[in-house]
Amino acid sequence: MSKEISFDTIENFTSNLSKHPAYGVAANAAQTNGIFKASQSTQSKVDLDPTFSVEIDTGSVTNQKQSGRCWMFSALNTMRHSIQKEFKLKGFELSQSYTFFWDKFEKSNFFFENVIGSADKPLGDRKVSFLFATPQSDGGQWDMLCGLIEKYGIVPKKVYPETANSENSRALDDTLNTMLRKGGLELRALVNDGKSEEEVEAHKAELLDAIFRMLATSLGLPPKSFNFEYTDDDGNYHIDKDITPQDFFKKYVGWDLENYISVINGPTADKPYNKVFSVEYLGNVVGGRQVRHLNLELSKFKELIVNQLKQGEVVWFGSDVSKGGDRVAGLLDTKIYQRDQLFDYDFSMSKADRLDSGESMMNHAMVITAVDLVDDKPTKWKIENSWGNKPGFKGYFVMSDEWFDQFVYQAVLNKAFLPEDVKKAYDEGMENPIELLPWDPMGALAFDF
Repeated sequence: MSKEISFDTIENFTSNLSKHPAYGVAANAAQTNGIFKASQSTQSKVDLDPTFSVEIDTGSVTNQKQSGRCWMFSALNTMRHSIQKEFKLKGFELSQSYTFFWDKFEKSNFFFENVIGSADKPLGDRKVSFLFATPQSDGGQWDMLCGLIEKYGIVPKKVYPETANSENSRALDDTLNTMLRKGGLELRALVNDGKSEEEVEAHKAELLDAIFRMLATSLGLPPKSFNFEYTDDDGNYHIDKDITPQDFFKKYVGWDLENYISVINGPTADKPYNKVFSVEYLGNVVGGRQVRHLNLELSKFKELIVNQLKQGEVVWFGSDVSKGGDRVAGLLDTKIYQRDQLFDYDFSMSKADRLDSGESMMNHAMVITAVDLVDDKPTKWKIENSWGNKPGFKGYFVMSDEWFDQFVYQAVLNKAFLPEDVKKAYDEGMENPIELLPWDPMGALAFDF
């Protein structure tokens, strides 16, 4: 039986304010400065000094601007680091707009295929509603970028530069999602009217043709081949003529992407450790690489990241950057805002409870480039962000180890640095991954900007 809030209850709550001695001061501070400034601690700036015992030099940061391409920027950053070092190209960038184009195009086909496959369900079905709620977005995960690179390769930024629509993607996303929803309804109608598979596919092709034209108009037509011309840091001129994006990746990055795997720390009851998970309706390239996560205990998760840094290789990772962060100072710390003291309330939650309740999930991808170890235990981490060089330490952030424990959910590791038991768990789990529901927090896309 529902119970309303009575005026006697409100009067009681009002009188209870006198039981909190700091209420008056806290109210003045919060109302004048806002909750975060009123509760901010200065100690985080002292504790998170940007000095590290294990550090990899990665150069200047990139800027995703007003787009949700953090997962692309951070992944391509891990690759450009090796190009910068091997070919002596300080400040070199790969084209995030190029992978952006193909991601939008592939996500369109991915959406249409899922719409066709679920056409027998009513529009009010939760999974169908999930599909149409956001047909596509800027967000993504590591495996999704791998699928794009394996199919389309990569190109230097100067070959396929930014446009107004890649730097600020709001209008592009709105336009594309309108096209997808309209087209999705048309495909559902064809299926439910008993049209042949050939007729359905023919209409899908017409829709994709219109989408390709819209993307080419908004972002530019991606190159099939190009001349890679550059002068290295020693002043030597180089030119690589008529190279394809696929061959550029093979020659200048040369990674076997199958050796890079996603590990997560998802401590919820429905996700046993050392098991591999997939997520329904999560992906972009139909027929390409699918998203897979190996769930590890926090201690092992962290140990493997530290080990990769010691081996001289940076780490792509996903976290909830909306929690406990000062974006201007470039600090990520659970102690930076003392809301418990401001409101005289215990805000603490376990990592599992945050995930289960929707309080937290991955929303941003960055790169770990350093760690500070004391008695071989991490105390803080250096983060390469993609928000330009103004915030933080010329664009780099410092993350406390406590913040890592609570809000870091995913990392990409090189199998060459993994112990045999972890590789075995991943390989065995890949044979029959456990599929999670589309809205599971481990299926969240990195998109924050």
